[in-house]
Amino acid sequence: MTSISDDHVKVYFRMEIDEDGWPPASVESLWAVDLGGGTVRLDNTPWFVRGVASDDVVRVEVDDDGIRWAGEIVSASENCTIRLIVLRDGGSAAARQSVLETFHRLGTTGEGIEQFRMVALDVPPDADLPRIRKLLEHGEAKGWWHWEEGCVTAAWESAADS
Repeated sequence: MTSISDDHVKVYFRMEIDEDGWPPASVESLWAVDLGGGTVRLDNTPWFVRGVASDDVVRVEVDDDGIRWAGEIVSASENCTIRLIVLRDGGSAAARQSVLETFHRLGTTGEGIEQFRMVALDVPPDADLPRIRKLLEHGEAKGWWHWEEGCVTAAWESAADS
């Protein structure tokens, strides 16, 4: 994510909580750049929202309290959102940082959060998608993490065959 500036706004996404209580909230807010005309460009990686990624352009509706609620995706960015729950070393800060650094070398960005031992990765289309997928699968097989696809592209799906 770039540094927050005056053109950044919060956009709120409604989420359904499943029978296991996940995600742990019914609303998630993301930073976005206001593009005008009722659209924003997402400027951080979602922790829980499914189907969106950084740089997606989303239509918003502003309610009576001035809150911007996310609507349809106007333009998908071709970025992917991949989330991991880090198991190695109990998901410690050092373990999360190691995961971020390892995937950063393959072209991703992201951040970690202590509360859920999570790392959220923003995977741009020019990242090494086949190696990222192989590393995700290898790490899960080794018991280093569990991972899920929050938002993926056709290029990501094709990388599974590489």
